[in-house]
Amino acid sequence: MHAFSDEFQSDLEDLMRWRRDVRRFRTDPVDEALLTQCLDAFLMAPSVGLSEPWRVVRVQSDPARAAALENFKAANADALSGYSGDKAQLYSGLKLSGMENAPIQLAIFCDDATDKGAGLGAKTMPEMRRYSVVSAIMLFWLAVRSRGLGLGWVSILNPDQLCRDLDVPKNWSLVGYFCLGWPEETADSPELEKAGWERRRGSLPVDIR
Repeated sequence: MHAFSDEFQSDLEDLMRWRRDVRRFRTDPVDEALLTQCLDAFLMAPSVGLSEPWRVVRVQSDPARAAALENFKAANADALSGYSGDKAQLYSGLKLSGMENAPIQLAIFCDDATDKGAGLGAKTMPEMRRYSVVSAIMLFWLAVRSRGLGLGWVSILNPDQLCRDLDVPKNWSLVGYFCLGWPEETADSPELEKAGWERRRGSLPVDIR
């Protein structure tokens, strides 16, 4: 097993600490070669049974982006209606999507019916395929951040509607919609924490059974 230096371990910890869910993007384009380097992180990601069930769709056309943005706006309005009082006021002031400015937008799916991997490890827990996609996304996220780019996960969407709008195969399930680009600023704490929505734990409780 390769051993990593103390300096590398410290840098890795910094990278994880500075990984942010970015909502505010500059409109500057992202070089295609740089995007490819980041996407190559998927090729190194672990997956159950080596099934590699991730499917990446680049949302680039004006109609596709408009449909995704309208999807978000409708879901966001519906979510706001579920809050009241201080939480409603806080929610209405949150910026929860960078879809209007981010130059790169990706919809990432799990192919729930893939033959790759021959079902190894997924027969009793088929959700392992989706967990594999999330693991790959995290490697991608760190690759993006290490190059100075920002990534934002938009989870306030109707996934079924997005699948229809993007006309993806029926056996694909949406794992996440992502905005990628150059961030307006970098921050060492989550935006939700700064806005007073929630606070990050200072320590990890571990259950022992």
